[in-house]
Amino acid sequence: METNRLGRSEIYVSEVCLGTMTWGVQNTQADADRQLQVAMDAGVNFLDTAEMYAIPPSPDTYGKTETILGNWLARHPSKRDKWIVATKMAGPGLSWIRDGKPMTGQDLVDAVDASLQRLQTDYIDLYQLHWPNRTHPHFAKHWPGDIGFSNTSAEQQKAEMLDLLNAAQRCIEQGKIRHLGLSDETPWGIAAYLQLSREHNVPRIVSIQNEFNLLHSKDWPYLIEQCCFEDVAYLPWSPLAAGALSGKYLNGQRPLGSRWTLMQRNGLFRDTPAANQAVAAYKAIAEQHNLTSAQLALAWVRQVEGVTSTIIGATSETQLKENLAAFSARLSDTVLNEIAKVHKTYPAPY
Repeated sequence: METNRLGRSEIYVSEVCLGTMTWGVQNTQADADRQLQVAMDAGVNFLDTAEMYAIPPSPDTYGKTETILGNWLARHPSKRDKWIVATKMAGPGLSWIRDGKPMTGQDLVDAVDASLQRLQTDYIDLYQLHWPNRTHPHFAKHWPGDIGFSNTSAEQQKAEMLDLLNAAQRCIEQGKIRHLGLSDETPWGIAAYLQLSREHNVPRIVSIQNEFNLLHSKDWPYLIEQCCFEDVAYLPWSPLAAGALSGKYLNGQRPLGSRWTLMQRNGLFRDTPAANQAVAAYKAIAEQHNLTSAQLALAWVRQVEGVTSTIIGATSETQLKENLAAFSARLSDTVLNEIAKVHKTYPAPY
C-alpha cells in the first residue's frame, strides 16, 4: 500500500485510514480486533477515532471506541509504534461533553489526558479538533441561507483558536501529542489557524478531515487547492456517503443493523431522490467495469489530486476487504469520463 506524507510533519501514513466509529455500537471488541488485523495485513498504518465515538453519539456510547482501541493497544504494546493513531476533541453542542460549551485551551488539555487514558497509550500522533466553535457549513448546513456569518466575531474566533493552539503547544512539549489537525473546517478556518501559527510561533496544523465523496464534493476545488498549496494533508471522511454509495439503501432498502437503521441526529439528510438517482447511475457504471459500487466510489476519491489518506470504515471483515481492494484499482480515463457525466448531472444531490 502506498504512503503519503502527513502535511509538513515527519509522519508518513497509508493511503487508507481505518475509521473506527462503529466500534462500540455496531461492532464489538472482537470485531475491532479482527478489523485491525485485516488492516495491518493490507499495509494500513493509520487509525482514526474520537472521544465522541461510538456513533450514533450518546452519553452511553461516549468514549467507547477509544476504549476498545485502547484495549487492543494494551494487549499489543510492541505494535504501538507501527500505528499512527489519530483522535479528535468534540466541539460544542453535545450536552454530555463539557456541557456542550465551546472548546477552550484547558478543555483541550483535559480531553487529551482523558483520551490517553482510554487509549492506554503515552502519546497521540495526530490530535484533531472535531468541529469548530462557530457554526459551520457542514452536516447539511451548506446551502445558501442555512447559516449566517455577519453575527460571528472573527476576532473572537481567532482568540479562541489561539487559546487552543497554545494548549496544543503545551501538550506537544509534554510529549502527549505529536501534531495537531482539524476536522469539519472551512478555507477561512484553515487560513486563520495558519496565520496564527506564523504570528505566534505555535503549532502548525498538519491536516484536515472533511466529508468528501461523489455525492458531496464541495471541497473541490477551493479547499483542496488550499491544502495542496499550504501542505495541509487532506483526509476525506465518509467516502461512501454514510454507506449510500454502496447501493445498499437503494429502493428504500434498510439492511438489518446498517447505519441508516440507527437514529441519526440530523435525520437521513443524505437520502434524497437526486442522491438515489446518482447512486443508481454510479452502480450501473461499476457493474459495467466489474467493480462493486463501493469500490468505484472509493477508487474515485483516491485519484482526486490532493487526497492524502481516505478514511474508510466497515462493520464486517467482508466489507473491509472489499473496501481495501478498491485501493488497488486504477480507474481508466473511460471510467472516469463516465463518472464525470453523472457527477455533473448530480453535483450536489444532498
